[in-house]
Amino acid sequence: MAQSSYGSGSDQFSNLKQKATDQLGRAADQAEDMANRVAEQGRQTAERMQEVAGSVKGAVSKSVKEQPMATLVVAAIVGFVLGALWKS
Repeated sequence: MAQSSYGSGSDQFSNLKQKATDQLGRAADQAEDMANRVAEQGRQTAERMQEVAGSVKGAVSKSVKEQPMATLVVAAIVGFVLGALWKS
């Protein structure tokens, strides 16, 4: 009798161990999937930022060539606003 209850206790422990291992494996897989999705979103965001930066660079270059004084005034205003925000 003592052996049969010991055997079933061992089986229960083995089952619990297996369940815990399976759950940890699933959690690790989910964490890896989430990390991959975040990394992909980061890459996509970086690509979009590069596109925007290229567009802004082109627009600024065109503006400087076509309207240098207006561009200088806008740059001064942006600098003033950023400076005011920095101090507050």
